[in-house]
Amino acid sequence: MNRNYSCGLLAVFFFFLCPMIPLAGAQEMSNYNRVRVLTMLDKVSKDIQKHYYDPKYHGLDWNATVQEERQKIKAETSLNIAMAHIAQALVSLNDSHTFFLPPPRPYIHDYGFQTEMIGDKCYIIRVRPGTDAAAKDLKPGDQLLAQEGIAPSREILWKMEYRFNVLRPAPGLRLILRDPQGQQRQVDVAAKFKQLSDLKDITGEGIWDVVRDAEDQAHLMRPRWSEVGEDVQILKLPNFVIDPAQAEGLVDRARKRSALIIDLRENPGGAVDTLKRLLGGMFENDVKIANRVGRKEYPPEIAKSRGHAAFAGKLVVLVDSRSASAAELFARVVQLEKRGVVMGDRSSGSVMEAKRYTYDEGIDVKLFYGAEITEADLVMSDGKSLEGRGVTPDEAVLPTAADLAAGRDPVLARAAAILGAKLTPEEAGKLFPYEWPNE
Repeated sequence: MNRNYSCGLLAVFFFFLCPMIPLAGAQEMSNYNRVRVLTMLDKVSKDIQKHYYDPKYHGLDWNATVQEERQKIKAETSLNIAMAHIAQALVSLNDSHTFFLPPPRPYIHDYGFQTEMIGDKCYIIRVRPGTDAAAKDLKPGDQLLAQEGIAPSREILWKMEYRFNVLRPAPGLRLILRDPQGQQRQVDVAAKFKQLSDLKDITGEGIWDVVRDAEDQAHLMRPRWSEVGEDVQILKLPNFVIDPAQAEGLVDRARKRSALIIDLRENPGGAVDTLKRLLGGMFENDVKIANRVGRKEYPPEIAKSRGHAAFAGKLVVLVDSRSASAAELFARVVQLEKRGVVMGDRSSGSVMEAKRYTYDEGIDVKLFYGAEITEADLVMSDGKSLEGRGVTPDEAVLPTAADLAAGRDPVLARAAAILGAKLTPEEAGKLFPYEWPNE
């Protein structure tokens, strides 16, 4: 959960304006680039030593780990793989919020499908129309047994996505799938690449492309509402990266009905202030979110109540394996304080407090990169951290492969039912249709 989260146009400008280097493929390693990569490792390593919340690094010999990756970089012939060695040093900490952010690439790539852990199995949950994945007949409800020879699990799926989407985007993926009828097949899916322009002059017409992209992203990430009957409202909240005042507006709207479902499925978290405002709007008294444990003394995270302006009705919170960080904290506080019911699947267990650090290399042409570094663990009122554990729902409700294939949402339907509203899984699946980003 980032305390300092930069959003809006500024983040988009940063991405499009900084010089980009192609890191895909086996780009030859020059001595100049080797020195730059080693310098990048040194800078990130020093900030880990200075800021990482656990000075013992969970028993890992950090200096030895960095030295091992340095030697690999010195012998490496591929710039792409050399960058991966920096990432490997940070991944060795096995911390959900500590990772390397490589330089931006001059393209966007898309494999055309999305996956999710449901229970202990990984499924295709969406396939983008017009992609090679769609042409190869991938469908929601197909179980992903292996990707490039790697069997996905809750423990490693995020590492797989980090590798194939961030560190080393591939021209294609080999998948082993099992359909809802139990038939197994192998599929080779080609990725779609879109070259980006290296925008330098933001005073020209090109700036409007940046503005439109920012507007499209804001539209996709907007909170969405629906109602079931006269008493139940449903808030679909895709992240906690909204203005705190907007969070209070969500609470004000919720107060117009006697029951509320907050859908935090696939919500990756976001800003601390937003979490505090939304949680404070659910309680008539101040509530402690968590104690912050790090290298120095931190005050606990407290959500200030809105008192009589808080939503006092019945509350159900939905989570799944992609609910992370602030979304998990919200659900767990509701659960611990017995404020409402948490339903769905066990959450991701990715709950730390981190800060993003940015760096640059070069004089004439600068290379921008970064690292996310955990600065505090968050220990709940029961004395336990959610990192690596997640939130176990009060009532587990999991969609089946057949539900995914048919577009049904039995989780939302069940949440409505316990609040006294009638909503079929078929109807629930149509309330918040997924919106793909513009290509």
